[in-house]
Amino acid sequence: MLRTMTAGLALATALLVSGLAHAKTIVETAVAAGQFNTLVTAVKAAGLAETLSGPGPFTVFAPTDAAFAKLPKGTVEDLLKPENKAKLAAILTYHVLPGKVMAKDIAGKKTDAKTVNGQSLAVDATMGVMLNGSAKVTTADVAADNGVIHIIDTVVLPK
Repeated sequence: MLRTMTAGLALATALLVSGLAHAKTIVETAVAAGQFNTLVTAVKAAGLAETLSGPGPFTVFAPTDAAFAKLPKGTVEDLLKPENKAKLAAILTYHVLPGKVMAKDIAGKKTDAKTVNGQSLAVDATMGVMLNGSAKVTTADVAADNGVIHIIDTVVLPK
């Protein structure tokens, strides 16, 4: 009886601890996904990793490595230079909305969303989700502890 109770207690403790295990932030989620190496490198170079690892919540439209590869040759390398940190930060924060916006919140709507960099991002969720008429959300609602990631196929550039 005592052995059964001890085993049951151990199992309950293991389940409780695993349920309370450290959840992943937006940055940790992006790193773990393996398809955002360029984005993570850029976020670190722009000094935004700590912010996007903070409490949030944030909504991040995350371009994949393939999305960054669509940019003209040399663009990413140029943006990663220390002297271009402000320009890089402006581009990256154009991909971030304050708050947690799930796909169901905007389904069937068109709106201009205010980004963290202060500019508006045209969001058309009437047939899938498009940003500024050029970037498509390929995967929505990737949950993170401090917000949500929507994966996009094109880097969107502020005006």
